[in-house]
Amino acid sequence: MNIPYLVIGIVGFLLLASIRQINQYERGLKFTMGRFTKIMEPGWRLVIPIFQSYRKVDMRVKAVDVPEQKAITKDNIAVGVNAVIYYKVSDAGKAILEVEDYLYAMSQLAQTTMRNAVGEVELDDLLSKRDQISSRISAVVDSASDPWGIKVSNVELKDIALPADMERTIAKQAEAER
Repeated sequence: MNIPYLVIGIVGFLLLASIRQINQYERGLKFTMGRFTKIMEPGWRLVIPIFQSYRKVDMRVKAVDVPEQKAITKDNIAVGVNAVIYYKVSDAGKAILEVEDYLYAMSQLAQTTMRNAVGEVELDDLLSKRDQISSRISAVVDSASDPWGIKVSNVELKDIALPADMERTIAKQAEAER
């Protein structure tokens, strides 16, 4: 007589333990016995314990601060440049299955691309044509991250740090021109 209640209790407990919530701004990747099964849309979803697992992916736009990178311009002047990159995951499956850690990978890709872009321009162009350089960095990072299911919306150069002696030289030149 108690056995049916026990079975119903166990089944009810397993059902409750299987419910997972995917929020509106997320997608879930379901894995069955280690293999990718499907992408779970927002809402309550069933994930059978032991046999299935899942991983959430945030689909919102992310702003990543690219730390200051020391680079040498085309005219051999050492500068420090930092930026912000805005991107979002466009394909949750690729973001998890194609790259180990897409957050870290995007940061590293932005850093190296920024150093390369600074090395291709002269200091004067770097200071006066920030928008063009930002657009070039954005295009390169976007095309490199497409296979990862990531779409870059914008890259902004925040700050360009000049060596102290270069700042004094520019200030003296500006003063002489007045």
